[in-house]
Amino acid sequence: MKKIVLLWLSLLSAAIVPAQEEIPVGDSLQWPRNVQARIDRLVQHPLLDASQLGLMVWDLTADSAIYRYYDKQTMRPASTMKLLTAITALDCLGGNYQFSTSLYYKGTISDSTLQGSLYVVGGMDPLLDGSDLYAFAAALRQQGIDTLRHVAIVADRTMKDTLRWGEGWCWDDKNPTLSPLTLGRDEQFLERWVTVMGSCGLVLDSLTLTEGQTPRDAILIDTRHHSLDQVLLKMMKESDNFFAECVLFQTAASTGHKPARAQDAHAVSRRLINSIGLNASDYRLSDGSGLSLYNYVSPQLLVRLLRYAWRHQELYQHLLPSLPIAGQDGTLERRMRRSAAEGNVRAKTGTLTGIVSLAGYCTAANGHQLCFAIINQGVLRPREGRAWQDQICDAICK
Repeated sequence: MKKIVLLWLSLLSAAIVPAQEEIPVGDSLQWPRNVQARIDRLVQHPLLDASQLGLMVWDLTADSAIYRYYDKQTMRPASTMKLLTAITALDCLGGNYQFSTSLYYKGTISDSTLQGSLYVVGGMDPLLDGSDLYAFAAALRQQGIDTLRHVAIVADRTMKDTLRWGEGWCWDDKNPTLSPLTLGRDEQFLERWVTVMGSCGLVLDSLTLTEGQTPRDAILIDTRHHSLDQVLLKMMKESDNFFAECVLFQTAASTGHKPARAQDAHAVSRRLINSIGLNASDYRLSDGSGLSLYNYVSPQLLVRLLRYAWRHQELYQHLLPSLPIAGQDGTLERRMRRSAAEGNVRAKTGTLTGIVSLAGYCTAANGHQLCFAIINQGVLRPREGRAWQDQICDAICK
């Protein structure tokens, strides 16, 4: 009787769990279960014994999550914060937006001599350079001016507030100075422009260098432009913090507040966050570059933003070319080489003390478009964190 009962139980067990339902391992699983299995193995890595992880992988083609691991956990994003800054700016300003710096005058022009004031209105353009100064000097010539006599040269930096650093920046970091009028990050703009005017043959007699606001009746001489695409390229490929803050303040200025403040731009970002189905009050936004230790976002938020950009092609076509390409350029030039992710992953990197992050796009082996966000926090050796993230990218690409 005992043998009959055991045989009956064995048959019942086989009926409940058929042999074909045995769980295979490795790449014998069908997509996306093979991807999930590979990530499952990676999240058992000893790196995570002493650090925190937030991870989300989203199938854009199927519009569904492939993998979640504490994806709603709020964490410091480091430079993946630049994705929020870029996507907000592209959504608010449009991909054809132009940064501008303008030259005005007020006074009299007689016998090719200007007497009065010249105003340079800063638009927080990080690409303003020496060629623009020479163009301004040429524009004076085109106005018939070859002499400046008793002229006040005025730097108008009233676009933004007077705060020179971002909220939550560490005092001992190499922080950029947040001024609306710089030349290669150098605030000595007027001094350098005076030198350029002299080298162009303009006669300079009794000049005064000062700061102030351009009067409404001043006359425009010239405006220099650089595109948002140009700025995004350096901001994202090289993870340039100054460029990111300049983009942030373009968004802030678009609200109509003058002087513009960082919180004006964050208000625009919060509206975007709410519009994609998340609650903006669940996050803390402090700067545009990710330098701040006060920023708190989640992998879920970064993925939702990437999904939003992908679904709005007029935005995506400006964002995607700016992202570093694995094994090829930018901050990913030396990463993921000789893996399925090389030349495939396009993503923004992030590094602060104890933080390594990565978020972007790739194409899976089945042709589906994916986006992902990974934030490792409490990582003492960033190289180990980056190597682990590279394995995650390889896992989702093959």
